Amino acid sequence: MRRPIALALVLTAAALPAFAASADWRRDARPADARRLARLDEAWSQALREARAGSPRQLRALGPLADPAAALPSRPQPTPGPYRCRTVKLGGISGATAYGWFRCRVELTPGGDLILAKTTGSQRPTGHLYPDGERRLVYLGAVAWGNEGPARYGRDPERDQVGVVERIGPQTWRLVLPFPKQESTLDIIELRR
Repeated sequence: MRRPIALALVLTAAALPAFAASADWRRDARPADARRLARLDEAWSQALREARAGSPRQLRALGPLADPAAALPSRPQPTPGPYRCRTVKLGGISGATAYGWFRCRVELTPGGDLILAKTTGSQRPTGHLYPDGERRLVYLGAVAWGNEGPARYGRDPERDQVGVVERIGPQTWRLVLPFPKQESTLDIIELRR
């Protein structure tokens, strides 16, 4: 009985980034990622324009998820625990593409860091969530591919991610990633309880 519990603790610890976040995301962000986040409105505009041109029906079907103004005015922090999540890619090579549902987790570390991790699928982002006003959190993370272990922000600029987390419904949040390194102009990871 002790062995499965110990193994579960080791696997959970391995999934978390190996550094403690500072209180301010600007301290931990690479300058290029801070600039990318500053262009969030530009990424939304370009991605929506490209999605309307290439996949108008798919874009409409996304509803508030694809509305830049859909963020609710309070409680942007997702509660720790399990979530269903899916990735939506807007703009770039595909217009608008919504993938199937996978599993994500939000963890609160003993040191007080809030971690978001996609735990299934072939692309698994993991990163820290930082407070940034009343309507959003800033995400700094990195993506692991295939069977790799978790990636860590700051090790490889090609895998690093920056974005914002916003609550858009009673039990729904989104992580918005402007100008991701591959395929699209804007990625959205939808999280549902």
